[in-house]
Amino acid sequence: MNDILVCIGERLKSWRKENGLSQAKVASLLEMSLNFYGNIERGKCRLSIEKIILVHERLGIDPTFLLTGKENRTIGFYDIIRDCPKDKIFDMEQIVRYASNLYRTNDKDD
Repeated sequence: MNDILVCIGERLKSWRKENGLSQAKVASLLEMSLNFYGNIERGKCRLSIEKIILVHERLGIDPTFLLTGKENRTIGFYDIIRDCPKDKIFDMEQIVRYASNLYRTNDKDD
């Protein structure tokens, strides 16, 4: 179990450093003491389910990645739109219009 806690702590620490945040700032965001958060990063304390949810909501870290290190690559509609290259936006709009028309046509058949 300690290895898992150390890995979770390392993922949190890595995310925190990549985002230029202090331990104090992340502790505050997660509604915990600085000392407790530091122990989580060192793998000495574990996160509760409630805190894992806060990590997701406030830091944007996927719980699957936090717990396992594996990325959950479910791509949603908004991800596709957001990541669409600028020179392909018109094409994407046409695809969405076409799909919308298909949906409306099928909806009328029901």
